[in-house]
Amino acid sequence: MVLRFFPQKEKYTPEESELTFNPEGAIPKHVAIIMDGNGRWAQNRRLPRVAGHKEGMETVKRITKYANKLGIRVLTLYAFSTENWKRPEDEVKFLMQLPVDFFDTFVPELIAENVQVKVMGYEEYLPVHTQDAVKRAIEQTAPNDGLVLNFALNYGSRAEIVSAVQEIAKEVENDQMEAEDINEETIASHLMTGFLPEDLRDPELVIRTSGEERISNFLLWQLAYSELFFTKALWPDFDGAHLETAIASFQNRNRRFGGLSKEDNK
Repeated sequence: MVLRFFPQKEKYTPEESELTFNPEGAIPKHVAIIMDGNGRWAQNRRLPRVAGHKEGMETVKRITKYANKLGIRVLTLYAFSTENWKRPEDEVKFLMQLPVDFFDTFVPELIAENVQVKVMGYEEYLPVHTQDAVKRAIEQTAPNDGLVLNFALNYGSRAEIVSAVQEIAKEVENDQMEAEDINEETIASHLMTGFLPEDLRDPELVIRTSGEERISNFLLWQLAYSELFFTKALWPDFDGAHLETAIASFQNRNRRFGGLSKEDNK
C-alpha cells in the first residue's frame, strides 16, 4: 500500500549490457561485494532508511543462493564497517538487530544449501545479542563444506592490517620468528581472511553497487589484483542477472598480474 501511494522518486531502470555471461566460462572462486544503496533505495520510495536495509537482507538471501548455484566458492559481503558506527543511533541499532533476524530465519536454508557462514571483523565490539546470533550461525553451518558466506561485520581494512602487524610484531618479540622471515604470506595469514585456503583468500572479483566507484576501506591488501566491477543498481535491486553481468565482465578481462598475455607477446 505504501508503494502505491508513494511512488519512487527516482525509478530504477535496469542497465543494458553487451556482455554475455558464459556458464561454461571462468567463474571467480571468490567474489566480494560492497553492498551499497539501501538508504537511497528506501528514500526513493519515501520510506525510512531501515526499510532499505531490511530489503537488502532479502537480496543477500537471493544472491547467496545464486552464487552457490553458479559454483562460487567464497562470497564476502561488506555488511558493516568500522566507520558505520557514525550513523544515527536508531539506524545502527536496527543494523545490529538485522543479523539476529537474518540468521534466525535463513540458517535452515543455508544448511540445506550446504553453505558455511563465516564472519570477519571486530566481533567483540558488537552487541551481545548480535554476537550470539553470529556464533550460532557459524556453529550450525560448520559441518557444511559448500559456499563460504563470509560477512565483513564491524570490519575495516586499515584496522585489519594494523592488527596483523601488531600480531606479527609480538611473535618477533617472543622469538617465534625473525623479522627477516616476514613476507607476503606471513602478512596474508595474519589478516582476517587467513582462515581461508591460500588460493581463496583474495577475491578475484569485487562488485560495488549504487554507482559509487571507490573501495571504502575494504580488503585493501587482498584486492591487489582483483577485477573491479561497478554497477548503478542499488543493492536491493541487485539480482542474479546483475551478478551474471559482473561475472561476464570478469570473463572478458585479460588478467595478466603484471605480466604479458600470449597475445601481448606476439
